[in-house]
Amino acid sequence: MMQEAQVIRSLCALAHEARLRIFRALVVAGPEGLIPSALAEQLGIAPNALSFHLKELTHAELVSQERQGRNVLYRAAFPVMNRLLAYLTENCCQGAACPQDTAALCKC
Repeated sequence: MMQEAQVIRSLCALAHEARLRIFRALVVAGPEGLIPSALAEQLGIAPNALSFHLKELTHAELVSQERQGRNVLYRAAFPVMNRLLAYLTENCCQGAACPQDTAALCKC
């Protein structure tokens, strides 16, 4: 389970339009990840701004990075994302099974 400080750091990192868009693009990319130039082109974010936002997401442990030759490959940190979602929904429906109409909102 995540500590409250990590949850706050993660939510703060995602509470910016560009970082949220970057994170969502990395989630869509899946385990293959994306290099910064592809992210910048796809999202229309200037490379220097993208670098800043990737640093913030990495610091919040929502994004991992791996050097591949001259490039750095960024990936969404799915285990951290899943722990964040689990923390946010831990006491969903007061611990009882969710009603049918809200079940989709409560599952990770």
